[in-house]
Amino acid sequence: MTETLRVDLQDRSYDIRVGSDLIARAGAEIAPLLSRPRVAVLTDETVADLHLDALKAGLAADGIEMTALALPSGEATKCWAQFSRAVEWLLDQQVERNDVVIAFGGGVIGDLGGFAAAVLRRGVRFVQIPTTLLAQVDSSVGGKTGINAPQGKNLIGAFHQPSLVLADIDVLDTLNPRDFLAGYGEVIKYGLLGDADFFDWLEQNGPALADGDTTLRAEAVRRSCQNKADIVAADETEQGVRALLNLGHTFGHALEAATGYSDRLLHGEGVAIGCALAFEVSARLGLCSQECPSRVRAHFKVMGLKTDLADVPGDLPDADRLIALMGQDKKVVDGTLRFILARDIGNAFITSDVDISTVRSVLSEALENRQS
Repeated sequence: MTETLRVDLQDRSYDIRVGSDLIARAGAEIAPLLSRPRVAVLTDETVADLHLDALKAGLAADGIEMTALALPSGEATKCWAQFSRAVEWLLDQQVERNDVVIAFGGGVIGDLGGFAAAVLRRGVRFVQIPTTLLAQVDSSVGGKTGINAPQGKNLIGAFHQPSLVLADIDVLDTLNPRDFLAGYGEVIKYGLLGDADFFDWLEQNGPALADGDTTLRAEAVRRSCQNKADIVAADETEQGVRALLNLGHTFGHALEAATGYSDRLLHGEGVAIGCALAFEVSARLGLCSQECPSRVRAHFKVMGLKTDLADVPGDLPDADRLIALMGQDKKVVDGTLRFILARDIGNAFITSDVDISTVRSVLSEALENRQS
């Protein structure tokens, strides 16, 4: 069974399809978008080894020719060098403005591929076929595309909405447990920021979902995508409410920068730790009860997620350096860092009125706990 959600953005509206066998049916799904029967696919080496033949067969079933470039796997690929390589390859393939680029992979490929499509010939359409849980529930939806800079994560990019998103639940079976749980960190975020009923549902169903229950996985992806689609439709370019989707990201992005965008800390792991820190800061400021961060951490631990700075291997900078790294975040406005804090589970809000000494205290204590 396939469910279809609509991201309502007037002439930039598009469908998200969630279900099984979508890669096998990719040709039928994408054919209506094509002016000629050919596509250019950007992927990574891991996904290419696992799934590229299946995508090629799914496209060929409807007479669509495919050419593909596989970039190295990992966050380090979101850089100028690999971005330039992708754009120049697309030009070599003579991709025209009426053609379609397919971003086939996790969040790295989705972000880089979407950005390449955004700048190629001043804008080429693209389709997201996300192959990780994180990409299915977050980065493939909403049109944020880009690459990282030495100064911080996702600081170079453009808003460029996809023409279609195909979230094939079956492909999640090939993820290793760590990658799946990293994506689950983004799933939990939706419950924490504005959907308390969803967080309740995850507390009940999270373990079975992680163990491979396809029906539960499809429901988690559907509800996450619906939450994001509603927010994106209300605020496409993050002028207001869309910033709520960054719950946990201010801390998480700083931690990713501090660990060199390496396998020491995956993006979803950083978001999970960031959510726990955001709720701890909220409790210290008297915005929510101490029960809230305790409940958040309890569910993370049940699921086997990283929850604290003590869970990050290797050295970390001190609290002041982490705060400085937060200062490079995209949520800085007029030189002031905005935080996503919470009054309760399912009730997050955006604020610039935060006592940095409280943030420093929470980080310092978390760093001290690494030594104990």
